[in-house]
Amino acid sequence: MENQQSQQYFQQSNQMSPQMNHGGHELLDAHEAIGGLIGAMEQSLFYEQHVQDPELKTMLQNHKAFKTQLYNTIVDTLQSGQDPSTPTQSYKMNESNDVVYGMMPSQPKTPAQTINEINDECITNFMMGGLKSCASAFTMTALEATNPVFRRIFADSIPNIIEMAYEVFLYQNKHQYYQVPQLNQQDMQNYINGFAPIQGGTMTH
Repeated sequence: MENQQSQQYFQQSNQMSPQMNHGGHELLDAHEAIGGLIGAMEQSLFYEQHVQDPELKTMLQNHKAFKTQLYNTIVDTLQSGQDPSTPTQSYKMNESNDVVYGMMPSQPKTPAQTINEINDECITNFMMGGLKSCASAFTMTALEATNPVFRRIFADSIPNIIEMAYEVFLYQNKHQYYQVPQLNQQDMQNYINGFAPIQGGTMTH
């Protein structure tokens, strides 16, 4: 009797409409991830009016446009349970990959006390915080998703969020907002050479 009920339930679950092909955990995580994306988009409205550097303003606008398309793609799949009308796009950053390593002397930082103290460095930190939060939430949602299309939308979006965050980092690094310390050469070599490949570990097809 129990097996018969289980089989009947399984058949019913297979006959559900695509809109209902979502598990509880994925919907809870998806709402948190989408809410975080909305928050990042809405916060950029505040940032834009305070940006001084035209290059940073362009980056902010590019991010906003990409997030808007991403939001629509996610909502489309959430509501349909199927492939979205506009598939996941690939974000192409404008910054070069040149990283400046090393530390230069700088004044100790203190938190801004008035809105007039909010500058481009502050804004890049806000942007980075929002992107890191989205990357974490999207990863958790992708891992919890049972709907294969919904899972792929979130999984495919994570590299784009990372790319946007890397673009912000490169801008910060170029303007010395984010300096990158290094280990001394000997310590660096010890870490780099701290692992060896497995012999014969190449997969054959």
